[in-house]
Amino acid sequence: QVQLVESGGGLVQPGGSLRLSCAASGSIFSIYAMGWYRQAPGKQRELVATITSDGSTNYADSVKGRFTISRDNAKNTVYLQMNNLKPEDTAVYYCNVDALDEYKRLRDYWGQGTQVTVSS
Repeated sequence: QVQLVESGGGLVQPGGSLRLSCAASGSIFSIYAMGWYRQAPGKQRELVATITSDGSTNYADSVKGRFTISRDNAKNTVYLQMNNLKPEDTAVYYCNVDALDEYKRLRDYWGQGTQVTVSS
């Protein structure tokens, strides 16, 4: 069993910053890609950013230059630093991890989601 625990969401004014964290624990053999997705009310879930085990990153065009994804492999943790936040960034943010479980099966795991609200 693998658990993803997210933290760091909240209410922030436009132009402000937040840092999201997601720690993976449990029966993990190894982790491949880690990432963040978001879902705004009435919209489909969309990719925000991903990072591979060797540090290669990918960002949605809407967040390039404002968000930075990073990971600490020793802690099985992925971070999302969000700067210059805009009202359109308001959404529930979900952590996603592709990992081999204890039986070396490739699995896709999701966190419970954390609310980010950007409003004055």
